[in-house]
Amino acid sequence: MPQTEPLSVTRESDVPDIPQELVDLVASKVKTQADLSGPGSIMQKLFKAVVEKSMNAELDHHLGYDKHAPEGRGSGNSRNGKGNKRVITEHGPLPVETPRDRNGTFEPQLIPKRERRFKAFDHIILSLYARGMTTRDIESTVRELYGVELSPTLISQVTEALEEEVRNWQNSPLEAVYPLIWLDGLTIKVHHDRQVIQKTVHLALGLTLEGRKELLGIWIAENEGSRYWAQVLVELQSRGVRDVLVFCVDGLTGFPAAIESVFPHSEIQLCIVHMVRASLRHVADKDKKAVAKGLKAVYHAPGIEAAEAALDDFEREWGARYASAVRPWRRKWENVIPLFAYPPPIRKVMYTTNAIESVNMTIRKAIRNRRIFPSDASAVKLVYLAVRQASENWTRPVQDWSKAYNFLLLKFEGRLEKE
Repeated sequence: MPQTEPLSVTRESDVPDIPQELVDLVASKVKTQADLSGPGSIMQKLFKAVVEKSMNAELDHHLGYDKHAPEGRGSGNSRNGKGNKRVITEHGPLPVETPRDRNGTFEPQLIPKRERRFKAFDHIILSLYARGMTTRDIESTVRELYGVELSPTLISQVTEALEEEVRNWQNSPLEAVYPLIWLDGLTIKVHHDRQVIQKTVHLALGLTLEGRKELLGIWIAENEGSRYWAQVLVELQSRGVRDVLVFCVDGLTGFPAAIESVFPHSEIQLCIVHMVRASLRHVADKDKKAVAKGLKAVYHAPGIEAAEAALDDFEREWGARYASAVRPWRRKWENVIPLFAYPPPIRKVMYTTNAIESVNMTIRKAIRNRRIFPSDASAVKLVYLAVRQASENWTRPVQDWSKAYNFLLLKFEGRLEKE
């Protein structure tokens, strides 16, 4: 995902130490949970005091002198009392006194004029939205947890503010080289021209030179076809991708040809998990375990010759009874065998689209409460938020990446250097 501000923006190293005397003082006042949080609690009063103190400090900076300081005489501007407003915060509705200046030029940054919610509260709305909650769900949840009444309009304003961020991300430059890119799609239902139709959310997940996962884009179209995937690849190319070592894809007809038309030097690896599922689709339940074991001997073979021998054995045993289980492997063998040129650390990464399917699982959790999306834009926002949250855990390289990278350096000599 892009280097945008995550939904949860605080890191332990960023939080200043709190004086022990203050901790002791607050703790001495706490007797029950109600004392610690919620309306009228110590935390709410402390939060109110800090907010008001901070805004007064902002005004001092704006005027250029402290309250009652002699420098203020004849300066042309001065304090002019306070205004009152209620602000939505994580501690519930909070009455706040906002300082004013005589010239009306003071624009507080902490809580801007006409702002009725503390900006940090937006991440709560977005977090709930990313979990697939509807506007009504968010309303009731916030009311129960924080005692705050939110209007549907306000919730829409918060989520719609994402649209510019999503647009910027969709057009942001990408790395020149990716060792691996997974391509996959999932279907959703969307309102379109007064009817409900199925559309495909197309996803491209890249593995960077540092071995970290990065979502490269989200595209929504009516059909998942090789022609549309070719358009997606052209867009990736226009955003700066000049080389991809390996694409890992499902068995969609025409997929390899679409990739070769845009990235002719890339290897194409079919997802083995998809291949196995396709083979087992027409196998009787009583035979599925044995057939799966026979296929495992094929894709776990140490090399191409051993894999071909295992496939011959599999066909002799099961071909007469389940020709449909053998046919996909014979027909697509050219895009199955790239796997066998790699050592186990890389095979583990590339033989399946599990990396992107785990992303799909995250998305499905988020959209299960949304049976039908009102528009493509609303679907993209929700998918973006769901993956953005998941990407907060993509901070470490995939397992055994250093070994895999060194092998790739030798196999693809000269292709892994950044421009």
